[in-house]
Amino acid sequence: MLLLAAAGCAQERFVKPVDEANLNASFLVFRTKLIAATERRDAAYILSILDPKIDLSFGGDAGVADFKRMWKINSKNSEFWKEFLPVIKNGGTFWKGEKGERVFYAPYSFDSFPQDLDAFMYFVIFGSNVNLRESPNTNAKIVAQLSYNIVEVESDPDSEAGKIRNERGWSKVKTLGGLTGWVKNEFVRSPIDYRAGFEKKRGVWKMVAFIAGD
Repeated sequence: MLLLAAAGCAQERFVKPVDEANLNASFLVFRTKLIAATERRDAAYILSILDPKIDLSFGGDAGVADFKRMWKINSKNSEFWKEFLPVIKNGGTFWKGEKGERVFYAPYSFDSFPQDLDAFMYFVIFGSNVNLRESPNTNAKIVAQLSYNIVEVESDPDSEAGKIRNERGWSKVKTLGGLTGWVKNEFVRSPIDYRAGFEKKRGVWKMVAFIAGD
């Protein structure tokens, strides 16, 4: 009943999963291999699929050498594994590049986010039936269950909620329909968080971007 009430509110907006990978058989095979390699933390495979000019930041970082420097991928404890797996496992869409090439961007939350909303102010609930709790505790009362809702997050690092977000892994959120509560950080994602772009070059799929921000 709580979920239905949330979904039925007129002001609520959602970014629901989209996955166009099955529109290209060769990409679908490639992505399956890439997910498996990421799950086993296979640095050699990841390095083998990088485009030599891969875009890594809006500050000029690019290329394989910068990728190695930024991510220290040969370490099993590299932050890359934590950041990349939710990107590659959560759908995406094909774009038409400047030269007519097809580029696949993942995850779905990047391309599917409404353009009339500020991507710096709003976030996406990254999952279905995610518990919205009264306080930042797994034993706290469940206020509602959210599925792909667009939300605002109290993220000021100097506020109490901001400190809890950074130190305890819970985000204080408000849906566009007015529901408020706490959600685990792993289920709250910015539309301009890390995303990956893939393009087929000379018959081989390559990762041409792994970047965050705008």
